[in-house]
Amino acid sequence: MGVRSVRFDRCSWEELCSLAFQALGTTGGLLLVTQGKEHTATNVMTIGWVSFGIVWGRPVACILVRPSRFTHVLLEEIPLFTINVPPVQLQKAVEECGRYSGRSMNKFTHCALTPIYLGGFPVPSVAECVATVQCTVVEKTQVEPSTLTPLIQETYYPQGDYHTIYFGEIQASWKRIEP
Repeated sequence: MGVRSVRFDRCSWEELCSLAFQALGTTGGLLLVTQGKEHTATNVMTIGWVSFGIVWGRPVACILVRPSRFTHVLLEEIPLFTINVPPVQLQKAVEECGRYSGRSMNKFTHCALTPIYLGGFPVPSVAECVATVQCTVVEKTQVEPSTLTPLIQETYYPQGDYHTIYFGEIQASWKRIEP
């Protein structure tokens, strides 16, 4: 898609949540960006399992990532991420970022997405998205198989690839300003 000149302004995390839930309904996913040490790898992945709220007295975004994913490797290296809210025009990119692994390709390039660094945060956002939230991991935990209902276990974990749940404290939220 590409962008020439784009501007983002700060917004409340509550406003971002509203935009994120709308996008989940129209595009079926959000775009999660992670980055490895020394900027050796930046990856964008589609996520649909996300939660926003207040935990430990602070605003957080919880994301679920399977250990088999390249994104998991990067989150373990640098515990920072951005969640990006795509417009409906990015539907194909949302699908592609969920279909391919960042281990074997640069999905920013493949999907013609533009990384943009906002407010000094060391992990980029996606310039073509309508909003983004920047998070620092403050806790992570594994999904505990013994506590899942049998239906969830059978439906989502037939191979036993249980998610890691990352709790990201929201550092800043940004909304794209159209000229």
